[in-house]
Amino acid sequence: MSILDYFSKDENRRAKFIFNLIAPFYGRIAKSVEENHRASMEKLAGIIDIKGKTVLDVGSGSGAWAKLFAQYGAEKVTGIDLAEKMVKVASEVYPEIEFFECNGEEMRKIQDNSYDIVTASFVLHGVKAPRRKMILEQMKRVARQYVVIRDFAGKVSLSVQILEALERSDFRNFKKNFCQEMRQVFGNCQMYATGNNGGLYVGKI
Repeated sequence: MSILDYFSKDENRRAKFIFNLIAPFYGRIAKSVEENHRASMEKLAGIIDIKGKTVLDVGSGSGAWAKLFAQYGAEKVTGIDLAEKMVKVASEVYPEIEFFECNGEEMRKIQDNSYDIVTASFVLHGVKAPRRKMILEQMKRVARQYVVIRDFAGKVSLSVQILEALERSDFRNFKKNFCQEMRQVFGNCQMYATGNNGGLYVGKI
């Protein structure tokens, strides 16, 4: 891939370039926000029962969010990501978890109703509403009990706004509309604030 991919109109091509580019540093970034990850997981564990569940993490990145499900008692955790270098990083850091390359909106390799919980952490704000719906529909298809989205839910700092602008994400529209988008797919959506501009959006199957 080349810098030209960053300017592509194809969102997947652009995202793949960005995350392959930052993959060597992403593990360090993830460690710096581990406290926020853990606070969100602690909140989630009080909302739904994680112990003994099977979990699919969509857009797993460095694998830090997936790892927390395992630490909180999930029986089996699998992570997928469209960036092959991210998959390599996650597999090296967390060899006990299965990670493989897969696009979140085209999860043909994964059978219907094959995971108790399907989750994504700070992924869906990065794509426009039509693609968010496609990904949510795929997540619903492979989930048995819950779909859990961890993402923006409040005001964000200027530095985050700059980073999101560079990523060319849709985070402003995401924050305004995402609960309604979840309801269109699941018929329900509960949002739980987790602090640090984040929240958990929970859809029940």
